[in-house]
Amino acid sequence: MADPARARKMADRIKEIVAKRLDKGLRDPRLGFVTITDVRVTGDLQHASIFYTVYGSEEERRDSALALQAATGMLRSEVGRNITARLTPSLEFIADAIPENAEHIEALLREARTRDAETSVLAATAEYAGDADPYVKPRDEDDFDDEDEDDDQVEDDADDLDEDEVEDDEPRSLRG
Repeated sequence: MADPARARKMADRIKEIVAKRLDKGLRDPRLGFVTITDVRVTGDLQHASIFYTVYGSEEERRDSALALQAATGMLRSEVGRNITARLTPSLEFIADAIPENAEHIEALLREARTRDAETSVLAATAEYAGDADPYVKPRDEDDFDDEDEDDDQVEDDADDLDEDEVEDDEPRSLRG
């Protein structure tokens, strides 16, 4: 098993070699505007997955995939001449889903922006269902004076009770 750093270096080198060869041009008229987006090499350096995108219609993508599949042997020999590995890895071309994913994400972001705009319009015109602050009630200074008078009155009422009105814990039959 090779060092992961070596696998990354080989992947970068393969990406550069294949991109230069595609830039020079293959003699296949089916090949469209192809961009190599990523290359991943297995840990044993025996297989390389090359991810690419094609700018154009679905038909151009399909034709470019067929052209790359047909040119795989020639591109592998080009890679073998330009790397310093004992064995040349097999190449596999995989259409990258980045543009489709990016388009889907952009659509989701547009939808989120419109929903946020609708929510902000509703929030700007919204009012509380009840009081603005239902838990805090305003207090007047008069409220404090009324409470003090009530306390004084309770104390006065206790003095007004007669001994006959006071109940004991013992029943009347046991009193002497």
